[in-house]
Amino acid sequence: MQLGIARLAAAALCGLLAACGGSSTPDAGGSAGPSAVPQLRRDGAMLRDQLGRVVLLHGMNAVWKLKPYAPPDTAEGFTAADADWLQQHGFNAVRLGVLFAGVMPQPHMVDSSYLDRIDRIVKLLAARGIYVLLDFHQDLFNERFQGEGFPDWATAPGRFDTLAHAGFPLNYFTPPASRAFDRLWDDIDGLQDDYRDAWTAVAARWADQDHLMGYELINEPWPGGNWPLCSGPQGCAHFENDKLQPMYQRAIAGIRSVDSDNIVWVEPQILFDFGVASHLGEKPLEDAQLGFSFHNYCLPETLLQAFGLKKLPACRALEQRVFSNARATSERLGAASLLTEFGASDDLLDIGRVVDQADRNQVGWMTWSYKNWGDPTTQAQGSGAQSLFARDDDFGSVKPAKLALMERPYPQAVAGVPLDYGYDTGTGRFHLTFSTTLPGGQAAGANLRSEIYVPKLHYPNGYVVTVQGGHVVSDANAALLQVVADAGATQVTVEVTAP
Repeated sequence: MQLGIARLAAAALCGLLAACGGSSTPDAGGSAGPSAVPQLRRDGAMLRDQLGRVVLLHGMNAVWKLKPYAPPDTAEGFTAADADWLQQHGFNAVRLGVLFAGVMPQPHMVDSSYLDRIDRIVKLLAARGIYVLLDFHQDLFNERFQGEGFPDWATAPGRFDTLAHAGFPLNYFTPPASRAFDRLWDDIDGLQDDYRDAWTAVAARWADQDHLMGYELINEPWPGGNWPLCSGPQGCAHFENDKLQPMYQRAIAGIRSVDSDNIVWVEPQILFDFGVASHLGEKPLEDAQLGFSFHNYCLPETLLQAFGLKKLPACRALEQRVFSNARATSERLGAASLLTEFGASDDLLDIGRVVDQADRNQVGWMTWSYKNWGDPTTQAQGSGAQSLFARDDDFGSVKPAKLALMERPYPQAVAGVPLDYGYDTGTGRFHLTFSTTLPGGQAAGANLRSEIYVPKLHYPNGYVVTVQGGHVVSDANAALLQVVADAGATQVTVEVTAP
């Protein structure tokens, strides 16, 4: 059975390998003022903090996929020590799993005790200045298909459900799993209304939470029975325009009834992650605070790793194609753009390649995953390779080479518009160039500080800073390098090197 499913999956792959190009340029887009509290707002393709600075994010996914769908307050789960660790290693964002099955375990009824469990983690992160993205996570819809996300009551039993025992990701290509998603897209039994109401409850709970960066409506939406039509390089306009986007509009309406300001993040259909184009936004999706969340996984590696096989050297062009498609889609939507998943392995070449590409494309990211947490739906297939740690309960088990790729110098907040930045792992040189005009055209205040995270991990003997058009206002060798533009400067360049 697995080999038959693999042939179906291979059909999705063949179109993607035929074309790997395309590019587009950033669009300034609309303008939004800063928030009144420490939250993020979209401004064109960028994110701004409450001071008006452009914020770039380097963070982690934290999704507990097993019942009760929230990590426990233990060393294996998530405690204050975990929040401290993330802050100390320069990570300023977490994509936190909030599962529909946890929010609404019974039809039409929100479980406030589940929201309390999630709130514990939200508060730990926010208290340390870490932005939180609330993610309605799902993979393979429900445990019936060896996945998670949707409650049992939302999953109608089928006579062929036993066919969906091929594991992740191959179960997506089975008729029973696709049927479950088709019931969602077709709004059978009013399921979309319950989904909207669950989001409304979540938004009502955290609308005013500091360091909230918004709501991600669904993780990796599978197009159901439409998937063969969605697997070619041009994607599937019918599904995204007429099925997925209307569901998004319904959920957004619920959120906006209780929260008019925070960013709502939409994802394309899942095959986008492997190089397929998206059609979101071809029909208007009217909202002033939209974000475009996307993932970047190399499909040949994902399929081969599912069978425990070696990777193919076909990924660099495919991964850049995903970035190019994301830019085009976010421009069309008028949305901020954020890479919210990549990695999910100990493949250091792949991880290093994607984080370098993210810098070149000026896109923030959240890697998969902070801890393993018994994840049943990952390309790592139970090996623990997706995690940053060898053991969930031991910070000392961190994987040093993997951490060295993730904990890298980057601009966390820019008093202006970043024009170019990046870190060279070979030479240890970091560079940043930014204009001193904020998004929207206004000049940055004279004392508005740009902040660059400079990890001791890469500069154990301190660092040397060279600034043109500005000056350093932080202490020597501080982990958070702070720079202020000189009076009259229109552009600032910062370079950090080892002594």
